[in-house]
Amino acid sequence: MAVIESKALISVSEANSMGVSGLIKAAESGNTKIVTRGSKPVAAVISIEQLESLQENLEDFMDLAAASARFATAHGQTASLDDVLERFGYTREELRKHQA
Repeated sequence: MAVIESKALISVSEANSMGVSGLIKAAESGNTKIVTRGSKPVAAVISIEQLESLQENLEDFMDLAAASARFATAHGQTASLDDVLERFGYTREELRKHQA
């Protein structure tokens, strides 16, 4: 679950008041906005730099998971990331869905 700073939370009404240009301006300056509906977070407006960083971190995590799986099976057998994911009931596509 994401850790959300309370100052980043805005309601749909507040987001409407800010307008698209206001939300974009906030994101460009590094101020993430988490839009809530009925007190439940439903969307995030982040800068492209933050998005790229998240995507790079996910790629690094996937590489680390693959390396860890190979290290854990270093007794003569290796396992691909797909094999490890399958064993735990996941696919690369499911991981990619959670990417951004």
